[in-house]
Amino acid sequence: MTVIRPPLAGDLGAVSSTHWLASGAAMSVLERGGNAFDAAVAAGFVLQVVEPHSNGLGGDVAIALYSRSAGAARIVCGQGPTPRAATIEAFTALGISRIPAAGVLPACVPGAFGAWLRLLAEFGTMLLADVLQPAIAYAAGGYPLLPSTAQTIAVLAPLFVDEWTESARTYLPGGSTPAAGSRMRNPALAATFERLVTEAGAVSADRETQIEAAHNAFYQGFVAERIDGFLRRTEVFDSTGRRHRGLLTADDLAYWRADVEDPYALTYGDLTVLKSGPWSQGPVFLQQLALLDGFDLPAMGLNSVEYIHLLTEAAKLAFADREGWYGDPRHVPVPMAQLLTAEYTRQRRSLIGGEATIDPQPGLPCAGDPWIPQPEPDEPVADAPEWLTQLRSGIPTVGVTRAGAGNTCTVAVVDRAGNMVVAVPSGGWLKSSPVIPGLGLSLGTRAQTMWLSPGHPNTLAPGKRPRTTLSPGVVLRDGEPYLALGTPGGDQQDQWTLQTLLAATRFGLDLQAATEVPAFHIDHFPQSFAPRTARPGVVVVEASHDSSVLAGLRSRGHRLDVVPANTLGKVCAVGVDPVTGFLRAAAGARGRQAYAMCR
Repeated sequence: MTVIRPPLAGDLGAVSSTHWLASGAAMSVLERGGNAFDAAVAAGFVLQVVEPHSNGLGGDVAIALYSRSAGAARIVCGQGPTPRAATIEAFTALGISRIPAAGVLPACVPGAFGAWLRLLAEFGTMLLADVLQPAIAYAAGGYPLLPSTAQTIAVLAPLFVDEWTESARTYLPGGSTPAAGSRMRNPALAATFERLVTEAGAVSADRETQIEAAHNAFYQGFVAERIDGFLRRTEVFDSTGRRHRGLLTADDLAYWRADVEDPYALTYGDLTVLKSGPWSQGPVFLQQLALLDGFDLPAMGLNSVEYIHLLTEAAKLAFADREGWYGDPRHVPVPMAQLLTAEYTRQRRSLIGGEATIDPQPGLPCAGDPWIPQPEPDEPVADAPEWLTQLRSGIPTVGVTRAGAGNTCTVAVVDRAGNMVVAVPSGGWLKSSPVIPGLGLSLGTRAQTMWLSPGHPNTLAPGKRPRTTLSPGVVLRDGEPYLALGTPGGDQQDQWTLQTLLAATRFGLDLQAATEVPAFHIDHFPQSFAPRTARPGVVVVEASHDSSVLAGLRSRGHRLDVVPANTLGKVCAVGVDPVTGFLRAAAGARGRQAYAMCR
């Protein structure tokens, strides 16, 4: 394979994110004496401004970190719960059998802001004003509009003009569709950030007190009030083709805080891999890795027929368990400990044979009757405009049929002290719901990933976290910080990052080369986002795989969807070289947008 970008190394800090301006903001924080957590927060807020088609202040985030001072890894959960009024009955009373992909009905408590503040308060060192300054500057002064953002705005412009009028004021400057590369501003969002900083600074000069005051201003103050007022008085056109009021209230926001949790861990050789809990899909990474532990991967050869077949079959088994067992553990019992035991893994591993599995099912690690819900088919809309067709798709970007290189964001940072953090922010994108007047933000629609079928672990319930696809990961080597990585890509995140990890740790590729290895993934189960399509037996592979490998996979019973080279994923990774001590950064070259840097 030909590697497009060079390996990077330095000793002050290493940064990788899905946008060069966010990476630059993070590096500037490190150069000013901030730590990795300060830098990640600054980058996270910049991403909300410069990638509005992929995330926003009204969205959510999952964060994995290793703190050198604590000598431990932690997970920050920025996945907000559903409103207390969100019941199955509330939706069925509206004649809805599947939670809409867009609008205000699927809106959850926006968790991103609270999670970034928790990270800053507990692990960072800088003032909120300092880490927000780059985002404020870009929102007020402007940033170059990405082609994918411009395309999304162009497709949705009729919806904005006729229905989502505040979105039109925000994204159609002068009433016109902006061109890629043009200077885009969001003055209302800049004003929201500035007011949060002002209200925080008026309370105290103490750093942590200011952060708490900003949290209150958002979740109990002017932001919550404006969200509540808009949802109470406005019927919003959504992906059902009708108008509905939202269920989210100021009270839902007032009682929420981001949690800091212990990660789930798996030992793999000299590595300890750390992921978020089953409120996310994070443990599916661990389950795949555990299944692979019984095989000699280097002997197979990277991206050989046998290798791809093995990873594909392991993914089917792990994702079957995700579908059957994962959900918010505060609301449903999730047998996570049993799913990761050696004996259960051995039983599941024995199911992997030489041919493609047609009907993988969840395992039985404990008493119970796991099942995989099947989505209701989409009702056809005669002569539907393109914007409505795109609105009915729950992924952020228009014009694509799978979660690929243009969806969601990632930022990863490691500093010279060995602090390491990786975050995957998403939700609150410009296609999800209308901009809230006076705030410059849209609400996330993560509840679309839940089911209205009673009795499933991911069934809708009041105050319950939807099972998110956001899945950052931290890897230790012999107990020391080694790698942190994540990627956009919905359900595929834990397949693409696994391939990067294996390429780097089992096949000896440098970190940049590992992010550029030809990728593949399964689409076997219903996707988390509307229209919840499933393609049993299909393996999506980049065309850069050798033709003989593709033929070999077909001979084993795999149905292949061959897509253009360099179109699957956008892995961002940072790490510490255990031999030299140099800090490393890599950004997948797919999409020509992710950017890594070292100093």
